[in-house]
Amino acid sequence: MPKESGKKIIANNKKARHDYLIEETVEAGLVLMGTEVKSLRMGRATLTDGFASERDGELWLENVHIPEYLNGTWTNHSAKRRRKLLLHRQEIDKLMVKSREAGHTLIPLSLYFSDGRVKVEIGLAKGKKLHDKRQALRERQDRREAERAMSLRRRV
Repeated sequence: MPKESGKKIIANNKKARHDYLIEETVEAGLVLMGTEVKSLRMGRATLTDGFASERDGELWLENVHIPEYLNGTWTNHSAKRRRKLLLHRQEIDKLMVKSREAGHTLIPLSLYFSDGRVKVEIGLAKGKKLHDKRQALRERQDRREAERAMSLRRRV
């Protein structure tokens, strides 16, 4: 079987970009079981409620839903188990210092295969206020309306 190459996206966390201001991103590996990888190859995962936390000097990905593999046996995994993130010590220390600041958290932004290995993009995020979310929506709507008007103008 030929080795995979390139990047294949499994899941994106669109809600995170709406609810948080992403200040920094880091790519991390994941420690997974075989049935989890098989389930991910089927393109099944949900990142919406996920977050990363520190435990014993290591970063762990929590609340990410990877459904059980349909053809799995007694070796199947639990869907929302805690998964270890693979990062260098310096990266872990840097992220933990920044995430301890008020209002900051670590959230998964996307889950993907990179050259056959599962990677997760972790973002250092700061929560947006309600008025910031409304302003971002308003700007996006204004941009869409302007693009529509320009495309209509070009057609005529």
